[in-house]
Amino acid sequence: MQLPISIRIALFSLAPALAAAAAGAAGPSVGEPAPALELSDESGAVHALSDYAGKLVVLEWTNPGCPFVQRHYRSDTMEQLSRAYPDSELVWLAVNSTHDNTPADTRKWKAEQGFDYPTLQDPKGTVGRAYAARTTPHMFVIDPRGTLVYQGAIDDDPHGRSDAPVNYVQNALAALRQKGTPDPSQTEPYGCSVKYAR
Repeated sequence: MQLPISIRIALFSLAPALAAAAAGAAGPSVGEPAPALELSDESGAVHALSDYAGKLVVLEWTNPGCPFVQRHYRSDTMEQLSRAYPDSELVWLAVNSTHDNTPADTRKWKAEQGFDYPTLQDPKGTVGRAYAARTTPHMFVIDPRGTLVYQGAIDDDPHGRSDAPVNYVQNALAALRQKGTPDPSQTEPYGCSVKYAR
């Protein structure tokens, strides 16, 4: 059964508004201010995005139980990149939105892997949902003005088969350091789904 023409026209005219609403529900867009965040890390220290104004910030959604995350940590993908820039220039923050993760779990993972950047605890998923973080890992790069300039995958090698993967986050940071614009600025993230609280 076909809808009357008046209803079809009305629905067609609503399409842009519905698309805009869907985009808003999908999280921030590249080129817009990154959502505010304030979370405690595994040691209880509080981190707010506003604390890092004037610096590059990388947010890395993580879950130690995810095979994709485990592969990248075996390869030191995140740790090497986090150490490639001085602390005065770059802040690297992991975020764990897994509903049953605890600070003790994170401390154990950090001790096993040997990295030193904080892992923000988001068991309620509030920040993860604000960013529409979908996978572990899911990466976000924020420029010194607080603008989201990249979001998506860490690299172009979901299955870990390439000897020379293109690291999108590394390229984004290099572009920003040269006063340029990340290209691409958005890619499809891969990994395990974020295990949000229901």
